[in-house]
Amino acid sequence: MHDGHDHDQARDHDPHAPIEDTHEVTRFEKRAAAIQALLIEKGVVTADEVRRAVEDLDARTPAQGARVVARAWVDPAFKARLLSDTKAAVAELGIDLGSLPPVKIVENTERVHHVIVCTLCSCYPIAILGLPPAWYKSLSYRSRMVADPRGVLREFGLELGREVEVRVVDSTADLRYMVLPARPAGTEHLGEAELARLVTRDSMIGVTRVRAAQER
Repeated sequence: MHDGHDHDQARDHDPHAPIEDTHEVTRFEKRAAAIQALLIEKGVVTADEVRRAVEDLDARTPAQGARVVARAWVDPAFKARLLSDTKAAVAELGIDLGSLPPVKIVENTERVHHVIVCTLCSCYPIAILGLPPAWYKSLSYRSRMVADPRGVLREFGLELGREVEVRVVDSTADLRYMVLPARPAGTEHLGEAELARLVTRDSMIGVTRVRAAQER
């Protein structure tokens, strides 16, 4: 199961070490490249349209969701709009959900803790969190989170008291979810940009909580 540190692995890479491309192209990648070439040849799409689509996907990272969370923490009016109409609220920050599946924000508090899963496949709010982590797509996470949410959260290092209600929300092809984590105590002096840096992808899925800088 997940150890809660996969998102830190990139930090261990030596920036001065030579980069070797040891990636072996899979048959699926070869097939995708062949289909892309055929679509371009037939005039269905252009190479520029493919490039722009890839760039748009690459631009969607957890940092966008972190900006949304930080704004909600410092602006109660924005938070209210976010919870009632996510698409319109995030558009205020320049995040365009466009024709992508709608996203609903669920708020974590001291008494209620939401965690996201997709039991049927791996539906995920890519529009504001980027690509999902491998463990989110695993059958183990998808099945066990529903059957034993507290046990799975414990494996992520999150121990919740019995006074906290755990709600597992199931993303679908028609509706994706993102967690608005609770703002940690002791951050009242921090600005919006500093708060955004505290927010992690895992906290917006709900498998962890946001911790203040001194606790990290």
